[in-house]
Amino acid sequence: MEGAGYRVVFEKGGVYLHTSAKKYQDRDSLIAGVIRVVEKVRWEGAGLEPAPSGMQALWDDSSGGDSCASEEEPTFDPGYEPDWAVISTVRPQPRHSEPTRGAEPSCPQGSWAFSVSLGELKSIRRSKPGLSWAYLVLVTQAGGSLPALHFHRGGTRALLRVLSRYLLLASSPQDSRLYLVFPHDSSALSNSFHHLQLFDQDSSNVVSRFLQDPYSTTFSSFSRVTNFFRGALQPQPEGAASDLPPPPDDEPEPGFEVISCVELGPRPTVERGPPVTEEEWARHVGPEGRLQQVPELKNRIFSGGLSPGLRREAWKFLLGYLSWEGTAEEHKAHVRKKTDEYFRMKLQWKSVSPEQERRNSLLHGYRSLIERDVSRTDRTNKFYEGPENPGLGLLNDILLTYCMYHFDLGYVQGMSDLLSPILYVIQNEVDAFWCFCGFMELVQGNFEESQETMKRQLGRLLLLLRVLDPQLCDFLDSQDSGSLCFCFRWLLIWFKREFPFPDVLRLWEVLWTGLPGPNLHLLVACAILDMERDTLMLSGFGSNEILKHINELTMKLSVEDVLTRAEALHRQLTACPELPHNVQEILGLAPPTEPHSPSPTASPLPLSPTRAPPTPPPPTDTAQQPDSSLEILPEEEDDGADS
Repeated sequence: MEGAGYRVVFEKGGVYLHTSAKKYQDRDSLIAGVIRVVEKVRWEGAGLEPAPSGMQALWDDSSGGDSCASEEEPTFDPGYEPDWAVISTVRPQPRHSEPTRGAEPSCPQGSWAFSVSLGELKSIRRSKPGLSWAYLVLVTQAGGSLPALHFHRGGTRALLRVLSRYLLLASSPQDSRLYLVFPHDSSALSNSFHHLQLFDQDSSNVVSRFLQDPYSTTFSSFSRVTNFFRGALQPQPEGAASDLPPPPDDEPEPGFEVISCVELGPRPTVERGPPVTEEEWARHVGPEGRLQQVPELKNRIFSGGLSPGLRREAWKFLLGYLSWEGTAEEHKAHVRKKTDEYFRMKLQWKSVSPEQERRNSLLHGYRSLIERDVSRTDRTNKFYEGPENPGLGLLNDILLTYCMYHFDLGYVQGMSDLLSPILYVIQNEVDAFWCFCGFMELVQGNFEESQETMKRQLGRLLLLLRVLDPQLCDFLDSQDSGSLCFCFRWLLIWFKREFPFPDVLRLWEVLWTGLPGPNLHLLVACAILDMERDTLMLSGFGSNEILKHINELTMKLSVEDVLTRAEALHRQLTACPELPHNVQEILGLAPPTEPHSPSPTASPLPLSPTRAPPTPPPPTDTAQQPDSSLEILPEEEDDGADS
């Protein structure tokens, strides 16, 4: 290593990966390795390293050594830190046959390895005192976390001391186990390491960084979302037995009464109908092109959806682009007006010169983010696949024009997921833009920086689930999953990534009817959890397994089964004579307690265009500003066996 131009400043053996979430690890779940600090923090599997004392009893095997996984890329699970877990792309752990006692591992030494440049480190999380083995979790600037490193022979404190020579490790004011990483003077680094890149100077408090860009890792890493709602940066209560942080708030959502027990009647049987055909739609068109018997037509769309050939026309009505009451001539005049309006807005950003854009950091940032997201949106769909695809160009232009249309909101990651199916169905730039604007009127609160709407929706989802299935809620609470943070992506982009593409089209058109009341999307989430109830409760899942199981449902759900169950849940709730008033508000059965005008810039909840939105509770300031008086890493003894 010295001869390669690098100097090893720290080396420690007996650093293990625990690939199982179980409290007591078996032999096949432990992978021994060595950690070194050169220009990077690097961990390498150490092959047949002898097991430390005390490990034989855990393995019930005297052969020593460490198991190796197959060459397939594994998914490592730290086991204790679901608040840092990456769940948006989880592959099942491959099963291995039981090794012969005393046999050597089949994979070569060094098959397991990973590293991270010091300049890429964002924070380091340390285990809670009192564990058998202390561990560290390294979190990168990109928002992902490396597998937890378990120091079976001690050394976490020594490693942190070495890192503190080249990095500024500041203890978080909210959590003494979390160290935020800031750069020292770059000259100190260049003197110590060769070829080390300079640090990103934009370092700040973890909470404030999340609030500045809450969606940058929502779809590739769930950690920021999970931290935000699980309160990972909040102090652990004294004497708490769990190594997980508490939920952010034990109080009920403002305006919600406490529910002790509600006796629901039997769940009714629901049968969905066939899709609305073009012939059936034509029977609702009057002599002047005005739609007739609109409530009946909406009920049919709710119960069966639309045939594919009808969507291009019907979605314009469902999304408010065309009026249900307008005539054919009025629709033509409206489209001409909206076409002119669209291209005037598009010209605003099209006419910006490169020199102007260099002085417009906001527009430049939107353009860069949109280009990045569009390049990876639904690329397996034939409408968007291949290089130089014209569909991608239309996605890009519509999203940039939306930034001109809604300056305050601009572009946030996830919006391309909402536009893609609309453009696929409408296949017209102008019409797709205005339909997208109609959809955004329903869900724009999901993308607000304060996250008040998302927190409010999760609170309402929890309230519905508490009434429908208190035993499931108690189980989730016992596994530190009661905040339902794993439902964040579901609600954010209306299950866009949970169902196959054709099923998303059916789901959205049903939800857009606004029937049988507002917030049906919350009952869709309840329906999915209800379908998975037995699997979750009878499998002995911990919080990490719950996160993984929910994520692995992606593309395995039947939209018709989910919609049938969601409607049955709605009927079951509405038939209850003792339904609490706040649940009635969620279902649209009762007016808000204190009505007032909603925010002009963000709809408080996704609702039907024909229904007035309920009153949001007053926003609370949950963001914590960076503390300028962060303390440098304190001196303390190692945890547990880590000495």
